[in-house]
Amino acid sequence: MDIGGRRVSRGMLPLLALHTVSEYYRLQRKPPVTAGLLAANTLIYLRPAFLESILPHINEVWFNAHLILKYKDLKRFFLSPFYHMGESHLVYNMLSLLWKGIQLETSMGSVEFATMVATLLTMSQGITLLLSKSLLLFDYQKAYYSEFAVGFSGVLFAMKVVLNAQSDDYTFVHGILVPSRHAAWAELILIQMFVPGVSFLGHLGGILAGILYLHLKRSYSGPNPLRSVVRSLSGVFSWTLRFFRGLIRPRRYSGRGAVGRGERSNVTGVWRCPACTFDNSVLLSVCEMCGTGIDGSDFASNLQNNLSLDELRRRRLERFSSSR
Repeated sequence: MDIGGRRVSRGMLPLLALHTVSEYYRLQRKPPVTAGLLAANTLIYLRPAFLESILPHINEVWFNAHLILKYKDLKRFFLSPFYHMGESHLVYNMLSLLWKGIQLETSMGSVEFATMVATLLTMSQGITLLLSKSLLLFDYQKAYYSEFAVGFSGVLFAMKVVLNAQSDDYTFVHGILVPSRHAAWAELILIQMFVPGVSFLGHLGGILAGILYLHLKRSYSGPNPLRSVVRSLSGVFSWTLRFFRGLIRPRRYSGRGAVGRGERSNVTGVWRCPACTFDNSVLLSVCEMCGTGIDGSDFASNLQNNLSLDELRRRRLERFSSSR
């Protein structure tokens, strides 16, 4: 139901939220990427006021092979999986994502899972686009080439292939017992037979993307390049966070440092007195403790005034003690 351009739940979304919370509550390790995907899909569907001006309308992101190829519309290519036509469409896909995501993310880790989802999304969309164009070249019906589709189900079919690839168990697909490794194919056929209006090529593209992903993973023994990119981005984010923390955290420009003479300290903006080893701010040209210049020019005059090094260090210790 739409109110003022935004959608309001008819009761299924609260049940989805309750089921998600209960599933996460029983888990010792909470998979964050799965939670993020659930939240992203749900927020895009609900279109709250603070996102209204940012999110494109569903008419702008339908997956359509003709429009993507003609106008090089990458927005349709990458965003269409995150949009859903109705509440039942969203809830069905999110329940499937919750079940598959928890199992895959807890077994392979969040970084690996995130790179896998990104890879499967790109591959499933690309394969669907290629299939649509290929059928057109063979003078097959133009329906597939001009078909409009949205939803996360293509990625979910790919995830199902990955999840069940090594399984020797059996599972029920809409009441029919089938080997788990063939469950995606059985679901593709059954959904196409009994659910009108679904995207056959979108689901088929997801299955083929899962098979291709497994093949590439087995044949490539090196590190996952997307995983390296994700780790690099997280490293850059952590470095940026530490940098701004360093700017905010107050620094001490004077005080005691490691024993040494005539050297600059490792702390930025500090120089060490050659006479009493006191650390001074670079804003000062004369030692705050003993009056010796930054180049040691007043060191000789201090000695002429019968101030020995021991006396200078004693005064320094007294001043430091009193400042505390």
